[in-house]
Amino acid sequence: MKMYKSCVTGMLENGINQWDDTYPNTEIISEDLNVGTYYVAEIDGTIIGGVNIDQNQDNTYLTLDWEDKSDSFLVVHRLGVKEEFWNKKIGKYLMLFTENLVIEKGLKSIRLDTYSGNLKAMEFYRRIGYSELGTIDLKPDKEKYYCFEKIIK
Repeated sequence: MKMYKSCVTGMLENGINQWDDTYPNTEIISEDLNVGTYYVAEIDGTIIGGVNIDQNQDNTYLTLDWEDKSDSFLVVHRLGVKEEFWNKKIGKYLMLFTENLVIEKGLKSIRLDTYSGNLKAMEFYRRIGYSELGTIDLKPDKEKYYCFEKIIK
């Protein structure tokens, strides 16, 4: 949770109000760990990044026209990096790890969403080859979330 606290603090300092002190929280991350879908990046035993990777998509995803019609995908949730490690390719490393999981599992694509107010994240996903497919209303008190997909060949 220290990693997320650092990440959220950095986001808020940069005017990104996607996350706060209520999300991501200990209960959600504990559940991710219990089901075995949470992965971390660490240096010298210190967690510097983390991500949940599973096949659970929000029902709002069903309204989008995904390129992968086979429903053979993984979904990225809660990708976060400790603020002092931003711009050190930790997020890219975790996304490459996700791509390798798709290949290992014989799946075809990756899906994810990010908050419209998080321009850094949207640019990051575009830069590493993700296509923007549309928007969803994920949380009632937030603006739109943009959905992205990458076909893994």
